[in-house]
Amino acid sequence: MNAKRPICAAPALETPAPAASHSYQYSNLEHTEVGSTALAEEVALAIAYNDISQAVMLVTPTDLEDFIVGFSLGSGIITDVSDIYDLKISGSGSGSAQYAQVQISSRAFWNLKQQRRQLAGTSGCGLCGVEAVEQALPDLQVLPGAPLPPADWLDGLRQRISAFQPLGQYSGAVHAAIFMNNQGELLMGREDIGRHNALDKLIGALIRQEIPTDGGLAIVTSRCSLELIQKVLRAGIQTLISLSSPTGLALQWARRHNLNLIHLPQKSAPRVYSPAMEYQP
Repeated sequence: MNAKRPICAAPALETPAPAASHSYQYSNLEHTEVGSTALAEEVALAIAYNDISQAVMLVTPTDLEDFIVGFSLGSGIITDVSDIYDLKISGSGSGSAQYAQVQISSRAFWNLKQQRRQLAGTSGCGLCGVEAVEQALPDLQVLPGAPLPPADWLDGLRQRISAFQPLGQYSGAVHAAIFMNNQGELLMGREDIGRHNALDKLIGALIRQEIPTDGGLAIVTSRCSLELIQKVLRAGIQTLISLSSPTGLALQWARRHNLNLIHLPQKSAPRVYSPAMEYQP
């Protein structure tokens, strides 16, 4: 693989106000000045599998089909997109409830019932509703291992991924997950108020658009905890780059499962946490 300067297949920076944001008024404490600003929207998304309610998640109301597919895979409800037979979303825009009816295979539905979950999701939740340690720390497949990305691919990455965060730049208050392919090209990004949700949306988009993940990597703008590690492992993505430090448990799982884990600090060189490296003076 050539360590060429990565390119960015990015959308134009000058875009209209994202649909998932609205303008709201505010005033100063003395009520002498009034202004307005854009804020990110969120809705309650109720998810039912085979007509059985499973979860209520607070999400940004964009790319919901991507989210459902990514959430289903990342939560271990399905093992392959072929387990989803039908997906219908109903409800109206921001500020109201959305409903997702997902029809899944008998195999996946049996697996879901075995998990005995009843989630009540929030934008910050990850393992809420898990009833047993075995569910929180599942036995996941070890990745075959992949080379680390060339250093050039990470040059100026923090600045380049901003093109994939239109909602974040416009209103703030959201996380992003971005995919870079095996040529160092930034292909797509997804945003959400929840860091888990943003990664679920990205994984779902990759699956639905049949984009190969071999040799590619995922980038998350949030802190890197165990739940994000589990999601990329289930998706088969072999490299994860986080703009914030990983937790110790996330690092241990990354090393144990052959996942490349890289932290990209704001003002220093990238830090490779997994695989473990021996110091060579």
